Amino acid sequence: MDMTWEFVLRIFVAALLGGVIGLEREYRAKEAGFRTHFLVALGSALFMIVSAYGFEEVVSLPGHRLDVSRIAAQVVSGIGFIGAGTIIFQKSENVVRGLTTAAGVWVVAAIGLACGGGMYVLATAATILVLAGLEAFNFILHKFDKHRNN
Repeated sequence: MDMTWEFVLRIFVAALLGGVIGLEREYRAKEAGFRTHFLVALGSALFMIVSAYGFEEVVSLPGHRLDVSRIAAQVVSGIGFIGAGTIIFQKSENVVRGLTTAAGVWVVAAIGLACGGGMYVLATAATILVLAGLEAFNFILHKFDKHRNN
């Protein structure tokens, strides 16, 4: 397969996996939904591809070195700004909201980076675990709410 098509596959899979998590968040009416998760995963995959393959002509020059992990590392810290925007402290109720959504955006960035690196099985396993964790947490919360209301 031509590398261009491989790269397209990588961003497509990233967007698909991020979108699946985003649909769950959208269904639960959370702060960040389908579009946010879709775009974060796609963007992270693209950053990873550009980081690893976008500068090959520079690397081939004598005396030049390149650390392909630098851009990926910046995705990790940069995504914190998006996540921070979903976290709200409601003083009237003395409660913090949006932490799970922020963590979801953070892990979707990691899933995107994994797809960008061609690690489809790892990215898919992580997506399944995220969905299982979100659904299990929701199930447990409903169980506790039923017991508290009785």
